[in-house]
Amino acid sequence: MKNPAQPYLHFQDNCKEAMRFYQELFGGKLEIMPISESPAKEHFPENLHEQILHASLTNGNFNIMASDMCGQGELKQGNSVELSLDCDSKEEIEYLYHKLSEGGQVIQKLEPQFWGALFAMVMDKFGVRWMLSLSNP
Repeated sequence: MKNPAQPYLHFQDNCKEAMRFYQELFGGKLEIMPISESPAKEHFPENLHEQILHASLTNGNFNIMASDMCGQGELKQGNSVELSLDCDSKEEIEYLYHKLSEGGQVIQKLEPQFWGALFAMVMDKFGVRWMLSLSNP
């Protein structure tokens, strides 16, 4: 594969809010295209025009893409997708752990693991699951 796999997240009418949160957290360039500004808008009912057809956040380390469901039915959050981040410092992993778990849920608290890493798993307030790791803290 030329490029690594990229996560694509789906949201139920709050894609813009979620992606702005991730931009605030990770920095980077955020591009958001609502249906109303898309060349495909005539293919969607008018009541969906404010939903996000496509969003992309790129910060040099990774790219997250996302959209609202855009008339595709009800979103069913599962546990089959998690985003794994390798952190560079103890300060970074602690910051991300606290910010991502705010309003969300700690699945595994931040603590040293048997393989030598500082590790945590959280689900953020948007239902997205994150694995945070710091090797040799």
